[in-house]
Amino acid sequence: MDEKIGGTAQPVRMSEEIFRIGGDLPVHRLGFGAMRLSDGPGPSSRSLVWSAPQDPARAQAVLRRAVELGVDLIDTADAYGVGANEELVASALRPYPDPVVISTKVGVVRPAPTEWVPMGNPEYLKQQAELSLRRLGVEQLDLLFLHRIDPKVPLADQIGAFKELQAAGKVRHIGLSEVSVEEIEEAERITPVAAVQSLYNVADRGNESVIDHCAARGIAFLAYFPLAIGAHALDDGPLAEVARKIGATPAQTALAWLLHRHPCVLPIPGTALITHLEENQAALDIELTPEQFGRLSETF
Repeated sequence: MDEKIGGTAQPVRMSEEIFRIGGDLPVHRLGFGAMRLSDGPGPSSRSLVWSAPQDPARAQAVLRRAVELGVDLIDTADAYGVGANEELVASALRPYPDPVVISTKVGVVRPAPTEWVPMGNPEYLKQQAELSLRRLGVEQLDLLFLHRIDPKVPLADQIGAFKELQAAGKVRHIGLSEVSVEEIEEAERITPVAAVQSLYNVADRGNESVIDHCAARGIAFLAYFPLAIGAHALDDGPLAEVARKIGATPAQTALAWLLHRHPCVLPIPGTALITHLEENQAALDIELTPEQFGRLSETF
């Protein structure tokens, strides 16, 4: 049965367990986003992820439990906690158990808690990659994302810096974050792109064309904020309705929808609570019928 997704008829696919990033890094498709493990001042989400967690032992326990549950893709960034998040990941997981893959990002500066500023100077990008190597305690970064494209610097220069790092053996695979299809294609003319990371969930599907491109090219699509907000939380909404029918929570159902969207989609939900982590991981066991998948796809 075909359903309309992003304006294109695509077959409903049941969740497949493994995706090979760059063709040679196998990961389970439900990863973990470590951003939520950083603290920060103020109630606004724009002011969070500014510092190390107030309770590092608790945060470390979440990361270790994730690996115990089979999570082998952990996502972080040098901007999360201004380096503290990478240090947290290393403190919890080093020596990294095989086959855990750590992805990180460079290309955003944090001059203040509420500021996220793209910085694509090639020398800066290479310096930040060196700092990520040190903080994570590795000789090679499994997957390095350009956190945001800096409009003030030619994309060729930014990708060129990543290509240099890759040629030096300091980066295995290159990724992009929050980009258009045209920007992916521009980067691909310079070097292979192994992964794209962007906002995507059942209620916010602005990146449908990007996923279609990734699916056609064998590129991993890491979906952040995969649980959405608002509509999915309504007790009388379609997500809750489907969740009740399959004996799952709305959050699990939202993740299951992503896992059924296409095998290249790798949701990276984040949480600071082990109970939520365990709930999220249980989404791997949920199967949606084509009718349920289609209902959610057409409603939001």
